[in-house]
Amino acid sequence: MTAEDASFFTHEGFDWEGIKDAALYNLDAGKLKRGGSTITQQLAKNLYLSSERSLLRKARETLITRSLEHHLTKERILELYLNVAEWGQGVYGAEAAARHHFKKPSRNLTADEAAWLAAILPSPRRYDPIRKTTSLARRHERILKRITRGSPQLEPEPKSEPDSEPELEPDQHSAEPPVQEQAGGYNESPTSR
Repeated sequence: MTAEDASFFTHEGFDWEGIKDAALYNLDAGKLKRGGSTITQQLAKNLYLSSERSLLRKARETLITRSLEHHLTKERILELYLNVAEWGQGVYGAEAAARHHFKKPSRNLTADEAAWLAAILPSPRRYDPIRKTTSLARRHERILKRITRGSPQLEPEPKSEPDSEPELEPDQHSAEPPVQEQAGGYNESPTSR
């Protein structure tokens, strides 16, 4: 949540400030580069809509988002989102992501590993397997600081060796490949049923 929708528990489905910031950023960039969707909006899209970018799809998403917020608790919305979000090529759900990327159940993830998963969420196929690029590493560090702030049991372990930093790859802004279902994967795509 820290990475995707920091005000999730306080808004009613829409983060108007986030939407405004994304719109201003996109106006400056001259194209659609950043979205302002909340977790509830993303859940509406993932469960019921395609990924096409159109005003009609956004209008439908708005109606579905209002309905989800009206009928479900925030905890249930978050649970559904975490179980249908894509975390890599054909990898759906947080449990599947933990097993795919770190070869362990989600309950055994460290704060550092959870921060890596959160960091890849905006572009999960681009970073599958997790490629620790400079920008992804910066995003990971920001998320890790937020999730460990004020929680001594979650504080990151100090690095024992200076050369233990992850190797960083240069960022490549190429188009993501099409979604492929993972043969024998952990979860199916929510739209493939």
